[in-house]
Amino acid sequence: MELDPAAAAAGVRLIVHDTVGSTNAEALSQARLGERGPLWVTAAQQTAGRGRRGRPFVSERGNLYASLLLTDPGPADRAAELSFVAALALHDAVCELASMLAPRIRFKWPNDMICDGAKFAGILVEGESTSGRPLAAVVGIGVNCACHPAGTAYPATDLAAAGASVSPAALFRALSHTMLLRLAEWDRGRGFATIRTAWLARAMGLAEVIRVSLPERELQGRFESLDRAGRLLLRRDDGTLEAITAGDIFPVAAEGSGAATPQVTPVQAEPPTGKRSLDRAGMRRGGEGRD
Repeated sequence: MELDPAAAAAGVRLIVHDTVGSTNAEALSQARLGERGPLWVTAAQQTAGRGRRGRPFVSERGNLYASLLLTDPGPADRAAELSFVAALALHDAVCELASMLAPRIRFKWPNDMICDGAKFAGILVEGESTSGRPLAAVVGIGVNCACHPAGTAYPATDLAAAGASVSPAALFRALSHTMLLRLAEWDRGRGFATIRTAWLARAMGLAEVIRVSLPERELQGRFESLDRAGRLLLRRDDGTLEAITAGDIFPVAAEGSGAATPQVTPVQAEPPTGKRSLDRAGMRRGGEGRD
């Protein structure tokens, strides 16, 4: 595993593990020891990978598990936008190495990547902030390169199954460069409008009817767009427009199709206070989660 020369020249560093509990946890541990980054932490395998809300996550060898530590990457209330930045960077890297997949890849709001209707990658942004210290944000990325879990709530796949032979090392090298470029484009949040537009151009389910399950109610409407903060805009049947910041989203099967409704992205958006997930969906990596 090695950095792209452009990333190394920009001062990005890398720690490579064969086996680690969690690359996100390791990156945050480095931050507590005074590491400021930018620092990538990668592993061939995780033994304590976790999904959203503590769900177990399988981290098989042959896939990419990588986390990028950034200190004070932007205002704390903009940190969740890093999930969109990372999604675009990963898209760029995958398409650089497997251009035939470009028309088949979509983003599932806000931070999963889908190929031919199945998930092959996911992102988790976490962070810690304590009094008197800047935010330490960790962007965790996982990609199913060679294998994927079976029996997941949402269909899963991997790059090899999609017809692309891409090694974790080659993908990471490309990603270390494309992430640098997309972070510069984001520009500490000042460029999020451009990031948002690029993300929407590849969004899955845009302009389609979806169902949103909230703790106290369920909503149904059309996925109209993202607002300036990255929240999903849902057009209700009565014409009102609602910005969704927390809930579980499901596709709505066409009437009479008899199609099942597999689980789509859980969505969560909260300002960072101490250690917590900063991505709006709390989504994790790989076929069923990230980190």
